[in-house]
Order: sequence, then structure tokens, then C-alpha cells
Amino acid sequence: MKKLFLLIIFQILVINLISSQDQTKITSSNLNLRIGPDAASEKIATIPKGTIVKVYDDCDCVWIPVLYDGKTGYVSSRYLRNPTKESNLRIKKSSTVKYYTNSNGEKVQSPTRYNSAPDGATALCRDGTYSFSRSRRGTCSHHGGVSRWL
Repeated sequence: MKKLFLLIIFQILVINLISSQDQTKITSSNLNLRIGPDAASEKIATIPKGTIVKVYDDCDCVWIPVLYDGKTGYVSSRYLRNPTKESNLRIKKSSTVKYYTNSNGEKVQSPTRYNSAPDGATALCRDGTYSFSRSRRGTCSHHGGVSRWL
């Protein structure tokens, strides 16, 4: 019970500190969000590559507290980068937009990596790509499954 109380207090403090600083970073790899500032701490969530997160302090720390999807925790700072002006809707240069024909005969954009959810995306796949599927069946099936429905 004491651990839960301390965890709640910590999360409130981190949210307040992050909100007052309002700094953001972009993940350069899929990252584990952890309860404490070390690799042995319990994993809370996995943050997909290319996700913009709010950070508490832009320091040379090994572990930085961040806010992601309403959860607060620590990530390794070596996988965080400064955002660029065009990063919000930019397709990564290594990705090209491809299309497929779905079971209803409609042309649909294949899952593509973006830094934030683009218009028309229906799901975030576990590999960090955004799906434009028009049905739930088979969505992100070749991309590790659905991480989050949009």
C-alpha cells in the first residue's frame, strides 16, 4: 500500500513538473517506459519509434522522466531526439507510401511510419507504423498487431 501511495505521489509530481516545463522529444527507437530510472525497473508501456513525448528536463541524464499516453515513467535518454519543425507529419525518408487492395476491392494505404497520427489513420501498429485499414480484421497483421486504435 505504501509503494502504491508513493507511486501516485511521484506521478503527480512528475506530471506537474513536465507540464510546467512543456519540453518535447521524439523517440528514435521503440522504448520501454519504466517505473524507475534503471533497466531493472518494471515496464509500464512500450513507446513506439517516432513518438513525441513530453519530458521533465533536457539534461545529460541517463534516465529521463517522461509523460506518454497519460502514464509517467522513465526512459533511456540515448533514444530521445529533439523534434524538428516538420517532424509532426513528416514521413520518414526510409518509408515510401504503398497501397494494397482490401477484401472489398478498395485501394488502401499500407501501414506507413509517421511521427504522429496522420489524417485517415485508424490504428497504430506495434512496429510504430500507422494503419489505414477500413476493417478491424487483419489490421497490422504483418506489423506485430495493433498497439492502439485511433
